[in-house]
Amino acid sequence: MHSVIVNNAEAQELEVVSSEIPKLKVVLSGESLLADVQEIRPGHWHVVMNNRSYDVAVISEDLAAKLRVLRINGQHYTVGIKDPLDRLLASMGLDAAAGSKVNEVKAPMPGLVLDVRVSVGTQVSKGDALVVLEAMKMENILKSPTDGVVRKVAVEKGMAVEKNQVLVQFE
Repeated sequence: MHSVIVNNAEAQELEVVSSEIPKLKVVLSGESLLADVQEIRPGHWHVVMNNRSYDVAVISEDLAAKLRVLRINGQHYTVGIKDPLDRLLASMGLDAAAGSKVNEVKAPMPGLVLDVRVSVGTQVSKGDALVVLEAMKMENILKSPTDGVVRKVAVEKGMAVEKNQVLVQFE
C-alpha cells in the first residue's frame, strides 16, 4: 500500500492491483478504478478512466524526494508517493527529510578564502554562492546546500582554512 499526496493535500492510500499496460487497475482510498493507458512517447500518456479522457505528461521529477510534477489536461499537480518502506522510516524518524537538514558548510579541503559572499542574517537559497576558496591553485565556489538564513560566518577574506573547518552556519 502506497500513500499519495497531491498538491500537499491529505494523503490517500493507493494500491496497484494490476499494472499490465494498457489496463491499469488501482484502489484509491477504497475506490476501485480501472484505466486504459496508452503511452504516446516517453513521459507522456493518454488515459481513459470512467469514460473520461486525460492527457498526462511528466513535467519534472525529483527522484530523491519521490516528487513529480504532472500536467493533466493542462493543469499542473505536484504528486508525492511514499511506499511502505518510506512510511516505516518516517515512523522511526529516519526519513530523508530528517537527515537532509544541513546547518553548516565546511571546507572540503585546505585552502585560502578568496571571497566571502554572505554575512550574518543573509537569506540564502540552495545553490547560492557562499565562499570562494582557493585550493591547489583553483578557485572553488562553495554553494549553499539548503535554503536558510546565515547565523554565523566563521571565516574572512585572506584566511587560511583546514579541511572540515566550519565556514558558514545556518539557523
